Amino acid sequence: MSDWSSAPLSLVQAVYAQCRTLPDWEKKVTDYFKEKLQDDGSREVPSLNDAPLHYLRHGELVHFRCMIQDMFDPEYYMGVYETVELSTGTRALHLGKYRDVADCTPQQEVDLHSSQTVTLERQTFYCVPVPGESLWVKEMYSNSRHTRTSPSTSYTPNRQKRSLEEEDDDVTHQDTQQAGDGREKCKRLETEQQWRCQTAETPSGSQSLDRYFPLPGEKGPACLVKVYENWDGFKVNDVLEVYGVLCVEPALSTLNEDRDPMSSLLDPADMAETLEEQRAHSPPTSLVPRIHAIVIQKLPHTNPLIPSSVSESEASKQSVSSFMSELSSVRSDLLGFLTHALLGDGLAAEYLILHLISTVYARRDVLPLGKFSLNLSGCPRSCDFTQRLYSILQQIVTASHYLPMTIDTMNGLRFVPCKDYSTNRLVSGLLQLPAHTLLLVDETVLEQGQLDTAGVRNLTALGNVITWQKVDYDFSYHQMEFPCNVNVLVTSEGRSLLPSDCQVHLKPQTCPPSLEPYMEALLSATLPAMLNKFRMYLSLLQLMDYTITEEITKVTKGVNHDLKVIITVKSHLCAKCTSPVPPDKRPKVFWTRLAPRAHL
Repeated sequence: MSDWSSAPLSLVQAVYAQCRTLPDWEKKVTDYFKEKLQDDGSREVPSLNDAPLHYLRHGELVHFRCMIQDMFDPEYYMGVYETVELSTGTRALHLGKYRDVADCTPQQEVDLHSSQTVTLERQTFYCVPVPGESLWVKEMYSNSRHTRTSPSTSYTPNRQKRSLEEEDDDVTHQDTQQAGDGREKCKRLETEQQWRCQTAETPSGSQSLDRYFPLPGEKGPACLVKVYENWDGFKVNDVLEVYGVLCVEPALSTLNEDRDPMSSLLDPADMAETLEEQRAHSPPTSLVPRIHAIVIQKLPHTNPLIPSSVSESEASKQSVSSFMSELSSVRSDLLGFLTHALLGDGLAAEYLILHLISTVYARRDVLPLGKFSLNLSGCPRSCDFTQRLYSILQQIVTASHYLPMTIDTMNGLRFVPCKDYSTNRLVSGLLQLPAHTLLLVDETVLEQGQLDTAGVRNLTALGNVITWQKVDYDFSYHQMEFPCNVNVLVTSEGRSLLPSDCQVHLKPQTCPPSLEPYMEALLSATLPAMLNKFRMYLSLLQLMDYTITEEITKVTKGVNHDLKVIITVKSHLCAKCTSPVPPDKRPKVFWTRLAPRAHL
């Protein structure tokens, strides 16, 4: 591994030593790393999305693809600090940026009263892996990187399979060469055990990290991402790509009472008001590592087949340009693919394509423009049709979630994120999803029962997402509106209980004896290259710019406001499909063909 990725802090310190008098020395650092990450350079950087934490090394450059689940208050740190050599009295300036602990040898100490000390500000994001990210997306990103195949010297890959007592016994038998690493590991495990035990005893309940993952059952490497510039441009639920310095320091735990107070850089946990808040904001780094962001950007999408980041090559961008000439034929193939998935109903497949490429492109007051929620009624409930359909859609969308609308689900899950004031944390909910997520609501599993108060709130929140593309987060004393951009597809036997922009009644043309082998045969008959084209098509059309023609404006005159918006949106979507029909004829052709079975 190159020095810039294996020891980025040494490089940053060297640039600071040479250029600290220049006003743009920090920009030189970020520009240098951006240049290194171009083309194949990013492939050499290990990713927390793929490699276990114990395979990574403290202080190296890492990559993380994530969503902002919560944003903490800004924190102060020593941007520049001065150390004193105890034996000689020699003084030296050090850069505190991209660090949590001062770089200080046992023969040195930090002069906290030095006039050279500079206090700066940074922002901390609590980030989780992208909720609902499809397996094919994870695999493509993983295969594109040269991941490390052996663990680091400080951590062993089987540490979670053995008891803490066995680990401690092993540490006591380490030879002299590994004594330092053994003590560090023992300290880390002890801190982690204390944190787990004490957080389970808090009055507000367990501080399990699962509370901060939006979707039930999802796991992953949650991280505290420290951002040093332009953090005002980010907001909760944004999807980020982060390249930064990994920090795995046992000394950062708030439960580590014997830590050296001279080694911290104004620990933000010290500013917390309560013990619960300290534990929530500064968990052990073995559970929630820190990443000090050097290069960070908001991702407009997470499709690895089309460029979106600083690390994309020119060849990838050229491949997208050449793909644009194939849009018409790819749409035709996608229509056939979805027609088979919908049991031969080509008209329902047309609507499904429009639903999958819809996106909120603008907001007029409270009205989101571009959304197109779809209710697919007439779905059989006896053969798990919706689950099989979902398994097909998972193969072509970047992020999705299947929501069975059972009484237990509606009453038992938390849909809306809420503020926990005892920990000063935002507890996640199922509707805290990134943009372009497909939420498939299965109403065919609904049975007789009664919704309790929580179930009614969840049903209301789901309706607000469909109608207004917003989620009202619960802050106890008030509600705060968070806009979203989620594609909601509802399958039902009759007309759905939930609102929708369009209802299409499924009319199967084929009746396979068993649905599971039928869907598996459909996937196996579709070449991987064709699936990749479907994936590119859906993502590109969601991001494509388009304009409203004069004819579309004339068509929408004389109708009520809500209907006008729906017609305009669907006319846009038809134009985005780049069919061979002339642009001035597309809206009429679309409306004549699809209107008879559409219920608006």
